[in-house]
Amino acid sequence: MGNIVAIVGRPNVGKSTLFNRLVGMRQAIVDATEGTTRDRHYGTTDWNGREFTVIDTGGFTVNSEDIFEQAICRQVQLAIDEADGLIFLVDVETGITDLDQTMAELLRRQSKPVHLAVNKVDNSRRQSDSYEFYALGLGDPITISSITGSGTGELLDAVVGALPPEAPEEKDGGTEIPKLAIIGRPNVGKSSLTNALLGEERNIVTPIAGTTRDAIHTYYNKFGMEFHLVDTAGLRKKQKVTDDLEFYSVMRTIRAIEECDTAILMLDASQGVDAQDMNIFHLAVKNRKGCVIAVNKWDTVPDKQANTMKEYAERIREKLAPFNDVPIVFTSVTEKQRIFDTLQTALRVCENRKRRIPTSELNDFILPVIEQTPPPSIKGKYIRIKYAMMLPTPTPQFAFFVNLPQYIKDPYRRFLENRIRGKWDFSGVPMQIYFRQK
Repeated sequence: MGNIVAIVGRPNVGKSTLFNRLVGMRQAIVDATEGTTRDRHYGTTDWNGREFTVIDTGGFTVNSEDIFEQAICRQVQLAIDEADGLIFLVDVETGITDLDQTMAELLRRQSKPVHLAVNKVDNSRRQSDSYEFYALGLGDPITISSITGSGTGELLDAVVGALPPEAPEEKDGGTEIPKLAIIGRPNVGKSSLTNALLGEERNIVTPIAGTTRDAIHTYYNKFGMEFHLVDTAGLRKKQKVTDDLEFYSVMRTIRAIEECDTAILMLDASQGVDAQDMNIFHLAVKNRKGCVIAVNKWDTVPDKQANTMKEYAERIREKLAPFNDVPIVFTSVTEKQRIFDTLQTALRVCENRKRRIPTSELNDFILPVIEQTPPPSIKGKYIRIKYAMMLPTPTPQFAFFVNLPQYIKDPYRRFLENRIRGKWDFSGVPMQIYFRQK
């Protein structure tokens, strides 16, 4: 999957405006999903066919009147540790400040690609003012204007050109061992679940170091289950966790999602689903990963009856709509309840993700459905779907060949998706449906 690019710089240089422009381009043009909540600090974009995640570190700055130089530099250090590329944003109006110097010093000492972007350059006088930034010792400055968008193409060319080469897509049908990641907000029990799985039985696990981009995969083979656990919890304990905690966990979560096949999103039963959980869920769906929801600390919820579970699951599914065909498991890691159910469910989702349906079988089922409930005609034009096929992609994607693809609306797309899900088990797996001209 994509890489992470972090925008760093002192406050008020325009990091958020640049972030909105980079992610907004994608939102406006590429992303047709409606109602997808996006955290204002991280999002996906693509340029020249390369998709990557952009993080605005400005969104994580210390909320205080005095800006703590130390805290900002610590954040830059975290971005250096985690990102594959960095955009160092400076402001042509103020010139080089002491904080710019300090940050440049940090950035010069590491090996990751750094792109020096001089913001607010929107006339020729400011263009000549930008030359002073050569003094930061970070190579040629790229002049941009976040507000008008000028220069951002050149910046993106440089960013994408310096990213590490993409790993080739895994061939399907091999003996690939599934990769599971446990993700979620801090303190929902991710570490406890990891320890419950691996803690007492250290002899059956072997940490494999040196996997792509340093995510640690732990091999698990017990009770007839074999998988790699992409370890996100407790990899590196940071001394100062106050201001960095959210930022650091977001970086880790994005990494884990990119590395895994199926993500187990842990929720705290006493807190329900909040906006951060939804962001993490949408990030997994956007990356076309399998999803399982594990509601932890269920033992702390009073009056645990079956119908309470059912109601709770319904409330979660309402929030996840339109993609809510997701298995929900109620666990208590401390009481060791349903831990293995969670794993077995996640492995089943990995299988669903690899499911392939032959074209003839798909058409035998879906064409009578379409005949019975055809797409509504628009402006007196009749829309005819000729046939459908499953695309040879690593995740479930379907193409429907139709005379007027532009007139098919989202509700009909969802209708077809629900029918396919009703017939074949794609539980926990995001599905894409495309309409193509025939």
